[in-house]
Amino acid sequence: MQSFKNAVLLIIASVFSMQLSAQKIKVTEGKIPDFKNEKSVNTEFTYQDIKVGKYDKEADYIEAKKEEYNKKEAGRGDSWAEKWVEDREARFEPKFDDLFTKYSGLAIDKNAKYTIIFHTTFVEPGFNIGVTRKNAFINGEVLIVESSNKSHVIARLSVDKAQGYALWGRDFDTGERLSETYATAGRAIGKFITK
Repeated sequence: MQSFKNAVLLIIASVFSMQLSAQKIKVTEGKIPDFKNEKSVNTEFTYQDIKVGKYDKEADYIEAKKEEYNKKEAGRGDSWAEKWVEDREARFEPKFDDLFTKYSGLAIDKNAKYTIIFHTTFVEPGFNIGVTRKNAFINGEVLIVESSNKSHVIARLSVDKAQGYALWGRDFDTGERLSETYATAGRAIGKFITK
């Protein structure tokens, strides 16, 4: 039994390690402010001009998937398209905030001195059909601004390949896979800005 537990822990550690090693964060402009004396930060999310998989425009991807799913089952594509947008506020942003808070030690507060704006620029939704899978990942840009003057960028960071992988591979739902990408990004950004 102990060897089984050890094997499971090794698999979990390997998956976690793969996620962190594949992701890259770097400062592309400015300097990260000193968060040592801060207890909180505000977070905001933007989704304009996203590329999705092989599609240069998110709208084209949504239309293609909607049509594909509606052909299989009437209304399924429409429902999927609604969830594609609703999941941002309902699943992705809370996952990001939860892991960001855990790994940065900063609470999320709309009245904080600094705001972190996470702009998603690319989404690879991945897939999981049981016998084969492709991990989801996102790319994004982080702007660190003073909450009182959001047009003034203090620092700009790029986030490449924040991968999402649900434990035990039970991420058959696109929203589940993508919520894990935001969790990965939140964890890494939280560590990066407070190190």
